[in-house]
Amino acid sequence: MEVYFLGTGTSQGIPIIGIDHPVAHSKDFRDKRLRTSVLIKWDDVTLLIDCGPDFRQQMLTANCSYLDGILFTHEHADHIAGLDEIRPLCYLQGPMPIYASDRVMEALEKRYEYIFTTVNRYPGAPSVVENIVSPDLVFTIKGKTIYPIEIMHGDLPVLGYRLDKLVYITDAKYISEQAVEKISGCEVLILNALRIKDHPTHFNLEEALDFIKLINPEKCFLIHISQDLGFHAEIEKILPKNVYLAYDNLHIEF
Repeated sequence: MEVYFLGTGTSQGIPIIGIDHPVAHSKDFRDKRLRTSVLIKWDDVTLLIDCGPDFRQQMLTANCSYLDGILFTHEHADHIAGLDEIRPLCYLQGPMPIYASDRVMEALEKRYEYIFTTVNRYPGAPSVVENIVSPDLVFTIKGKTIYPIEIMHGDLPVLGYRLDKLVYITDAKYISEQAVEKISGCEVLILNALRIKDHPTHFNLEEALDFIKLINPEKCFLIHISQDLGFHAEIEKILPKNVYLAYDNLHIEF
């Protein structure tokens, strides 16, 4: 399995428009972060998790021109605002399979009415194939089994995903015992860690490290990072040996 980190930043990315923060002036390329998204290549299956506002730039950088499907975690803009940019992929390969909870699918239908409508449809609009998923529904894509996992983003239920020995979780603040059972035994964990200080709807670094200790994966890569976490080079020095800060365009294989 291969994982390409298309983006590792929080909702506004790093740097943030108009905000003079020390990290914004960093010369370390790892401190420049687009919105969080990953590309996963699993044998002959290529999947995207979340399709944020930087999708076009990310796909061009990754030199990726084909997707078997897009898995959505939730409906916040930094996770869905690039959906219109799938147009060229639809021209090349046909309607794009998308996977989301019923609530998230309704949000997509509302925001992108012109994509989902069948009446007076704009001929240049991208086309999708809707697939509703839930934490109780294991599903397959080209024979590959995917396990949705319910995670709490503050008061909002969102989805993480388990793909074989990989577990992907973003925007978590609380993870239930039932979810822990689905996550346990993973080899690689990808997990959000927003900043040092507490946050009402995201893990801070301490909470993320506590959860990693509970799961004890071989490797964990931290994502959905804000400028308030600090400089990449400084934070990586204080992390446990099996925990790494992900960065944009990082590529791993396992």
